[in-house]
Amino acid sequence: MKVSIITVCYNSGKTIKDTFDSIRNQTYKNIEYIVIDGGSTDNTKEIANQYKDIITKFISGPDKGLYDAMNKGIALASGDIVGTLNSDDILFNDTVIENIVNTIGNADGIYADVGFYDIELKNKTRHYSSKNFTKDRFSRGFMPAHPSLYVRKKIYDQAGLYSLNYKIASDFDMLIRIFNIPGTTYKYIPKEFVKMRVGGVSTAGFSANILLNKEIILSCRSHNIKCSWFSVLSKYPEKILGLLNK
Repeated sequence: MKVSIITVCYNSGKTIKDTFDSIRNQTYKNIEYIVIDGGSTDNTKEIANQYKDIITKFISGPDKGLYDAMNKGIALASGDIVGTLNSDDILFNDTVIENIVNTIGNADGIYADVGFYDIELKNKTRHYSSKNFTKDRFSRGFMPAHPSLYVRKKIYDQAGLYSLNYKIASDFDMLIRIFNIPGTTYKYIPKEFVKMRVGGVSTAGFSANILLNKEIILSCRSHNIKCSWFSVLSKYPEKILGLLNK
């Protein structure tokens, strides 16, 4: 079973070596590794050249942002199973992909937990558990940890592309579509799949949280899901509602 993993990067020279090493060290070797670079001007491409043994496809050039780059990667993917790994992050240990392949069985996808770590990826600051996810919890802004999600390629073929209408919540929108494909089944593994460095696009403070909640609400509305509660909405209702009314 071939597993396609997509990494999107731009000027990621400070962190991407760790990402590449976590792929190289996997015990499961039938991995198609696709790297989509947004035309980096630092040493990202030079580092990628040192990993030609594991990088199956490398594309570098301008794009319309993170989700446009992810769409390019999915279009190139030829594996039976497809997942993503951010250029700031690493797989939790050397057996993550082996665990996925051995566990997925007849399911259409698999998901797990992620941890948030400091810049050195040594000290955990927060744990995100996908354990209690059910489809009805999309209405409260809760979803499985997107970096832990691996699905069969046919699922992306059915769900379509990541929407470019959202700056940081297109993964939420995609998961709504994925988990609502009729007849599909998904498994949860109570393990940490990914170590994430804090400070990513969707964890970048108050302004990002406002935007994230706004986009989650708009995504729910587009799928006829009634939103019942969000963290930022509950703390700063006048701010988020003001944005929504613009």
